[in-house]
Amino acid sequence: MDLSYNILIVDDVSDNIKVAMNILKESNYNFSFALNGKQALEIVKSKSFDLILLDIMMPDLNGFDVIKTLKKSQVTKNIPIIFLTAKADIDSITEGFRLGAVDYITKPFHPSELISRVSTHLELYRAKKVLEQNNLDLNVKIKHNETRLLSELEATQKEIIYLLTEVMESSSDETGRHIKRVAHISEFLAKLHNAIDDDEALVIKDASALHDIGKITIDRDILHKPGKLTEEEFCAMKEHTTNAYNLLKNSKRKLIQAGAIISHQHHEKYNGKGYPQGLKGEEIHIYGRIVALADVLDALTHKRIYKDSWSFDDAAKYIVEHKGTQFDPYLVELFENNLDDFKDIIEA
Repeated sequence: MDLSYNILIVDDVSDNIKVAMNILKESNYNFSFALNGKQALEIVKSKSFDLILLDIMMPDLNGFDVIKTLKKSQVTKNIPIIFLTAKADIDSITEGFRLGAVDYITKPFHPSELISRVSTHLELYRAKKVLEQNNLDLNVKIKHNETRLLSELEATQKEIIYLLTEVMESSSDETGRHIKRVAHISEFLAKLHNAIDDDEALVIKDASALHDIGKITIDRDILHKPGKLTEEEFCAMKEHTTNAYNLLKNSKRKLIQAGAIISHQHHEKYNGKGYPQGLKGEEIHIYGRIVALADVLDALTHKRIYKDSWSFDDAAKYIVEHKGTQFDPYLVELFENNLDDFKDIIEA
C-alpha cells in the first residue's frame, strides 16, 4: 500500500509556499503548487491529491471561489481543504467552514501546528477512503452472495417442477415432449408480447410445466379413457385446475407462484365461458392466457388417447377462429404474425 501523500499548496506568494514546504518536508509528502486559483483548478484536473492547502486572498479567483468550484466536481469534492491564510476575522473563518473546509489556519502559525493539523487530516482522509473501499468490497460480496443464493433457490424451484412433472407424466397421458413444447411456445409467445421482458418470459416458460400438475389428483380411469367423458367425468376432470392451485398456492417462490396461476387459469376462456372460475378477458392473468393458447395448439397438433392429431394449419385456423372468444385477441394476432415460427416449435 502506498503510504505517501500528495499535497497541493495554493498561494500567490511563492515565499509562503516555500515556508509551508520546508515545514512539512520531513514527512512522506509529495508537493505540487499553484500561484493562483485558476492554475490550481487546472492542476487538479490531471492529478489526484490527498490534501489542499489554500490561501484566500489571491487575485482573480480567491480561495472561496476555488473551493466552491472544487466542491461542485465529483472528482474533487471530497478532497480535504485547509485554508492557510492571513484573514483571521470571524466572518472569513465562518465562511471557510461553511464552504466545506476541514480546517482553518491563520498566519502567522507555529510549525508544529501546521505539521499536526496536516497529519491529522491526511490520516482521516486515508482512513475514510479505506473505509469506503471496505464498504464497497462488502457490498460487492453481499450482492455476490445474494445472487448465488437466488440462483440456488431458482435451481431448487426448477428441480421441484421437474420432479412434479415426472410424477404427472407417469399418471396421465401428458408426455415430456408435450410439456417442453408448451414451455417453448409459451416463452416465444411471451417474448412477442410488448409488456413482457425476457426474464418474465423465462419464468412463464419454466412455470408452464406445471399447467396440468393437478391431473395427478384425477382418477386414472378418467385420465386414460379413450372415448368422450361423461358430464360427471368431465366435472371431475375440471377439478385438476383447482386441485393444482391448492397444491401450489402457499409457496413464496416466484416460479411456484407462477405455476399456481397457470395451472389454475389455463382453461379459462376470454369470453368468460371457461373453468374453474369463469374469468373473463383481462381478469385472466396474462400467464394463464399465454399458456391456454400454447396448450391448445400443442394438444390439437398431437395424438392423444381420445383423438387423432390435427395438421398445424387446421390447428392454427381453430385458434384464429376463436380469437376473442376462447383466446386473448392480442395473443392471437401475435400468433398469426409468426405462424412459421410456431410451426417450427410444434414440429421440433
